[in-house]
Amino acid sequence: MATLSIEPLTKQAFAPFGEVIETNGVVPLSINQGYAKRFNDIANIDVAAEGGQTSISWFVASMRPAPIAIRLMERHPLGSQLFMPLGGTDWLIVVCTDPRNAASYRAFAATGHQGVNYARNCWHHPLLVLKDASAFLVVDRKGDGNNLEEYWLDESTQLELMPEHHEA
Repeated sequence: MATLSIEPLTKQAFAPFGEVIETNGVVPLSINQGYAKRFNDIANIDVAAEGGQTSISWFVASMRPAPIAIRLMERHPLGSQLFMPLGGTDWLIVVCTDPRNAASYRAFAATGHQGVNYARNCWHHPLLVLKDASAFLVVDRKGDGNNLEEYWLDESTQLELMPEHHEA
């Protein structure tokens, strides 16, 4: 069984799979009489296919045992899916271009101040956290149509991920 290496999450490295959500390099607007900063247009939410609407959810995720077994990939053909950590803890992302091809898999280490917006049809692993009870704001699609495809890896393509347990 192959072990997937983990690389830092950057906008450039993640671009084939969607958007990195972070404020680095974004000039904020001063709002609320100067008591708040607003970072505009940090993600392009894509949910309108087949009459879809935006859904905002709160997820609370648990850690998986290490090494993390990569056995299932999923994608959403009708809309993007944004994950933003709320507690400031680091987390992991696994994506691929073809779930049948182990060479197409990539793993990223995200800081607790980085989110991702998976592009429509991007194959990704379900949420992977490094701390139990990790909360995330999720923006995705609700509406008619099948917006979830799953692919279970066979034994010849299963991968493992060995995270370093640390916090931001």
